[in-house]
Amino acid sequence: MQIKSATFGQLQNNCYLVTDEASGRSALVDCTEYSDKMKDFIGDAKLDYILLTHGHFDHIGGVAAVKAATGAKVVISAEDAPMLTSSRKSLAAFSFLSQAPAQADILVQDGDTVTLGNTVFTVMATPGHTPGGVCYITEHCIFSGDTLFFCSCGRTDFPGGSSREIMDSLQKLAALPGDYTVYPGHDRFSTLNFERQHNPYMKKL
Repeated sequence: MQIKSATFGQLQNNCYLVTDEASGRSALVDCTEYSDKMKDFIGDAKLDYILLTHGHFDHIGGVAAVKAATGAKVVISAEDAPMLTSSRKSLAAFSFLSQAPAQADILVQDGDTVTLGNTVFTVMATPGHTPGGVCYITEHCIFSGDTLFFCSCGRTDFPGGSSREIMDSLQKLAALPGDYTVYPGHDRFSTLNFERQHNPYMKKL
């Protein structure tokens, strides 16, 4: 499995291109925009999926265009899927960005899997930042969206946010056995062991 990352947009969103080496197929984790930079980032990748960690505008802004260009299937939780077609629910209406509506192809929930060649992503429901936030876990890697950041966690003061739920979600992540590399939606990468020891929100658990 190969992981390529790049940062996009004014909110400095991390997007990830995950490629299964055995099959040569790829998945894009979150999709901020469809710009020349994103086109170069995707390149010639054979994109099967767009895996969305949640439905806020800065994570879905390029979904409609990337789906149209590549035929990739859009994967999101049922709870956050309405954000794909509503700029108010995604908060795009209150931002500096426009949003082209997109349709979900696969609705996931806790414990579901998404298979990309020999690479299997396990879905962990991690509500709190949004009602339908999820993490995608594979091969000791966690794509954590806006649930877990380096020494922090996602905001809960947006519509649908819940401080209680995000603490429960952090507890679920902390309880995973062993160590993982954490690939968040913003800011620098981390490891789960580091966050267990140093993240002030995880230390409260």
